[in-house]
Amino acid sequence: MRTMRNQLATTALLIAATGVLCASPASAAPVGDQDASFVRTGHRVDLAEIAAGEDARKNATTACVKAVGAALVRDHTQLDAGLVGLAKELGVPLPDSPAPEDRRKLEAVRAKAGTPAYDTAWLADQAAGHTRALALIDEEIARGDNAQVVAAARVARPVIAMHLDMVRGGTCHGVAEPKTIDAGSGRLAAVADDHLVLGTVALTGGAVLAGAGLWLLVARRRNNADR
Repeated sequence: MRTMRNQLATTALLIAATGVLCASPASAAPVGDQDASFVRTGHRVDLAEIAAGEDARKNATTACVKAVGAALVRDHTQLDAGLVGLAKELGVPLPDSPAPEDRRKLEAVRAKAGTPAYDTAWLADQAAGHTRALALIDEEIARGDNAQVVAAARVARPVIAMHLDMVRGGTCHGVAEPKTIDAGSGRLAAVADDHLVLGTVALTGGAVLAGAGLWLLVARRRNNADR
């Protein structure tokens, strides 16, 4: 029951995030080179992380790495759905595969499949990759002009930070599951572990807030049933 509740909580956060990305502020700025580059690169990062997560579920030797791989697939699939919708709305063409460098790195890790060396290499690659992804996100937040693209960066940041915490230092720390989700004043917040704040996502549109609220209601009822 606890695992199901945590999955519902995470899903609520990502559903709300998708709604934010697909919202259409009338005053949104044109899409410049910085914003378009972030959308394209972010999509490629999502594709790379989904591929890496699927590979870990298949080839890792430890339950911890397999669980982190599954979390990457789940979260990056949801984030990318919102990003693809945003790119379509803004007219930004997207690549259809991860960056060549990321494909080569995954192939090198996959060559160690089924051995402890696979887990070590996979974790090191993910720690480095998520560090780079955070830097990319922070650059967009600081320099982006388009409000929707900057919002996409802000939505992605707590998720990527959570993933980095799972693999920080090239060590598997397990899946950080949200303990609480609270909705109020048009905001959705999730907290994972006592030291990790996943972030606060501003919601736009009554339908998105209502949908997230429904998931939260289910999660809270399950929480009460467990007590």
